[in-house]
Amino acid sequence: MTVEQNVLQQHSHKHQQTLLNQLREVTGTTDVQLLQQALQVSNGDLAEAVAYLTEKNAKVPQQDETTYYQTSQVASDRYISVGSQADTNVIDLTGDDKDDLQRAIALSLEESNRAFRETGITDEEQAISRVLEASIAENKASLKRTHTEVWSDSPNPHDRKRIDSCPVGLKNVGNTCWFSAVIQSLFNLLEFQRLVLHYSPPARVHDLPRNQKEHRNLPFMRELRNLFSLMVGSKRKYVDPSRAVEILKDAFKSTESQQQDVSEFTHKLLDWLEDAFQMKAEEDREGEKPKNPMVELFYGRFLAVGVLEGKKFENTEMFGQYPLQVNGFKDLHECLEAAMIEGEIESLHSAENSARSGQEHWFTELPPVLTFELSRFEFNQALGRPEKIHNKLEFPSMLYMDRYMDRNREITRIKREEIRRLKEHLTLLQQRLERYLSYGSGPKRFPLADVLQYAMEFASSKPVCTSPVEDIDTSAPPGGTTGQQLAPSSAAEQDSLPAPESSSPASGPTSGPSAAQQQRVPIHKPFTQSRLPPDLPMHPAPRHITEEELRVLEGCLHRWRSEVENDTRDLQGSITRIHRTIELMYSDKSMMQVPYRLHAVLVHEGQANAGHYWAYIYDLHQRCWMKYNDISVTKSSWEELVRDSFGGYRNASAYCLMYINDKKPFLIEEEFDKETGQILSGMDKLPPDLKQYVKEDNELFDKEIEDWDMLQARKAQQEKLALAAAAAASSTSTSSPSPQPMSIESSPPDNAAPQQEPEYMEQPSPTNDSKHLQEDTERAIFRAAAEQQERSPEALLNAAIKLEYARLLRFAQEDTSPENDYRLQHIIVYFIQNQAPKKILERTLLTQFADRNLAFDERCKSIMNVARAKLDLIKPEEVNMDEYEMWHQDYRNFRETTIFMMTGLELFQKTNFVEALMYLIYSYQYNKELLLKGLYRGHDEELLGHYRRECLLKLNEQAAAMFESGEDPEVTTGLGIMNELVVPCIPLLLVHDAQRDLLAVEDMRNRWCSYLGQEMEANLQEKLTDFLPKLLDCSTEIKSFHDPPKLPTFSTLELCERFGRIMAAVGRVHGEGR
Repeated sequence: MTVEQNVLQQHSHKHQQTLLNQLREVTGTTDVQLLQQALQVSNGDLAEAVAYLTEKNAKVPQQDETTYYQTSQVASDRYISVGSQADTNVIDLTGDDKDDLQRAIALSLEESNRAFRETGITDEEQAISRVLEASIAENKASLKRTHTEVWSDSPNPHDRKRIDSCPVGLKNVGNTCWFSAVIQSLFNLLEFQRLVLHYSPPARVHDLPRNQKEHRNLPFMRELRNLFSLMVGSKRKYVDPSRAVEILKDAFKSTESQQQDVSEFTHKLLDWLEDAFQMKAEEDREGEKPKNPMVELFYGRFLAVGVLEGKKFENTEMFGQYPLQVNGFKDLHECLEAAMIEGEIESLHSAENSARSGQEHWFTELPPVLTFELSRFEFNQALGRPEKIHNKLEFPSMLYMDRYMDRNREITRIKREEIRRLKEHLTLLQQRLERYLSYGSGPKRFPLADVLQYAMEFASSKPVCTSPVEDIDTSAPPGGTTGQQLAPSSAAEQDSLPAPESSSPASGPTSGPSAAQQQRVPIHKPFTQSRLPPDLPMHPAPRHITEEELRVLEGCLHRWRSEVENDTRDLQGSITRIHRTIELMYSDKSMMQVPYRLHAVLVHEGQANAGHYWAYIYDLHQRCWMKYNDISVTKSSWEELVRDSFGGYRNASAYCLMYINDKKPFLIEEEFDKETGQILSGMDKLPPDLKQYVKEDNELFDKEIEDWDMLQARKAQQEKLALAAAAAASSTSTSSPSPQPMSIESSPPDNAAPQQEPEYMEQPSPTNDSKHLQEDTERAIFRAAAEQQERSPEALLNAAIKLEYARLLRFAQEDTSPENDYRLQHIIVYFIQNQAPKKILERTLLTQFADRNLAFDERCKSIMNVARAKLDLIKPEEVNMDEYEMWHQDYRNFRETTIFMMTGLELFQKTNFVEALMYLIYSYQYNKELLLKGLYRGHDEELLGHYRRECLLKLNEQAAAMFESGEDPEVTTGLGIMNELVVPCIPLLLVHDAQRDLLAVEDMRNRWCSYLGQEMEANLQEKLTDFLPKLLDCSTEIKSFHDPPKLPTFSTLELCERFGRIMAAVGRVHGEGR
């Protein structure tokens, strides 16, 4: 066959596939037989085919022999795909008999085809271009955003620095999480990685590219190589794929389903790579057919086998990603069984109709990388939009493909026939078991064994000859003897009493208790009890029964019940054995020779119109699963993968499975140096041109880190100078007016700052704090003077310090309620509880007694002078001033965190959630940093976490209510709250994987996703579609957002009072007191 003939056949097949896919997309019909029937009836006219499907609403017809023949005789193509389209015929629009729907469809199709003929770009590719252009525009706009927005990078490059050899993430440059998921899955195929990194363009294309493919594919290959090289050797935690995405904007489409974006992207990506490598292969060939590594890696072949007019036919076809339907199946093998036998899918699930229909597919050659595309979206014709299928679909970590291979065709057919026979028998057994478990002819049915037990209990009850109402004391009041007599009886026995007739004389005084008894729900007794105790009150029983009758009846009922129980056990055992036999049908060694190990799972979370994508990829060296979520790469587990990928739980499920041949380890093996035999890693894996490229990028990043460090050093120096200047100015303004300055005031400037330490929170008006501390100090001095016999200033100072320390130690050791936190009253309490070094405590107390604001009687003055002299005598090696400053800074941070917490809780109590949020967010973050150093460094983390979470939930509810109102100002305000406040904070709830936080995020997302299935105005639908990706596309990467709010100022007394009030108001929610 000539090259021209091969091209024509490929084009013919693509043309037919295009018609099918366009028809599927327009009508929402997924049945291939019905689509082919419509095309056959219309002679390839799409408008007529649409009319056939929509107007007549035809049921699925039986596939005739001609359809079989057309399906089976298709020429070879490179792959079978869902959604790939090519050329179509011109639609005739001149007819007058078309209605408006037909005209609109025909116009749309004709415009699409005309655009393709003029530009060579399909309508789908133009649509993808629009989406990618929007994504790129969003990314460019994000570069102009301030650092207060969530989507910007952290300004601190240390936050973006790669840790050791941790895998590199990919930045989401605007709704491109699907790009990251696919690229990461391919990059971690080391054989694919090597092919891309070592690709060199053909020599002839160093000049101008000759055609559109070369003009598009070769620049993309260059950017893909650059991207892969950065993922190998970059010092960055994540890299930016914008350049590669820029090139994609001219080639891809976007329909209403994001999954089709990803599927089409993967198809096109493999197409481009195949074309690029084909050009290189053709240049390198020497008289033999060139081998394309992309084809050999990702493409396989299957045999289509069928019968036409008594004659068998076989046709070989090529495939890449193999599409599988999810709806109606419980696991991957069921999907594959249905896909390998074309016909009614339901026939595989029923034993009555399990015969083969249509043609069969048998794999003749499987690719090393076997990719299954799971179709989890379907078009809802009633609503006119796609919907996601959330059904659970299980898949194994090791998949044996032997049963689908052509070489095992005969043995597989035998096993399938055996399974069919077993399923028929299984159905009969299940029906028979159902008759035992649901016995009866009415609407309510019960297990037959229980029915016999009930009959036996009734027959064994104490026989009575009186009427059910004759023994009721009509003279007793409702609360009298009758009530006492009925009280011990069981609920079942009381409920069994028949209601008296309304005309009965007894109905008067007993009507109340009888009604109550009739309303009670009966509690069935255990089936193990055959006789009721004789002393129980009356309940339904036979009126007349002889001993002989009872003996015969009991014997029959016992025997029948035993027979029923034995039959039930036998049926259940047979059913279990058949299930086990079916499960083990393919477990013999001969059917486990083609193992494929799960390499990657691409997951989608959300609905059909919006969602987020990430990938789970198995790391063979670490023997664990890794989760690649845009810029975040974390260790995971098979349990987490199952939870997110199988479906049926939340809105997340797998849409693509990538398996690799377990007998071809070269796919994931590292490359070895040919000379040394050592494993190549990092930069050593790169060719020279890419080494230079990565080196230059790393140098830029190193320079960014260096500039940042210098900037922070300058800021720290400036702050230190400013503090020193402020301390010096304060020292001058508060010095004694005496003309003869005391020698203590001539101390070096370095000691000035610590002498102001009692004002450990910089307040605009520190007089209240100073006065409060001054009173404590004077009180200690007066007590020391009263108790101390020696009156020298030094002795009084030592005694006063001991007394003050003893007082504060008692506070530190006291177990108090949360609203009475002594740490806020004095820094020493905080230091004691957190086990500060003794030298830090001594210097802090000396500083307290060296305060110049002490009363100006001679005793206090002399003690102050001694304290200041002692401070001067402390040598630098005795007290580490850096450590001293650190402890005091920690206390300042504690007080600041307290103010954030207190203000946030006050605003929350006032239902001012918008303002409360930032206070609660920052108090939680700062408090967490404090608690990293010790349990008593901060406040109750669970309490703060609870109110942070509740505040976000309240805001989410407010925003959702505003959106539901439909009024433009309200909708805008609601989405503003979500975009500016809630969405930026979601990563903070996800980062620590706390169950309550995860559930809160899930609740918020589900609230907004629920709107996708509701009717709403077009402008609301558009705003919702724009917003949902931001809500769902939140990684766990903490990014910078709003600056901390300005803090109000409080004296120590005010702070303690307000803190006590708010803590008493919110109550003691979590944990024990200190």
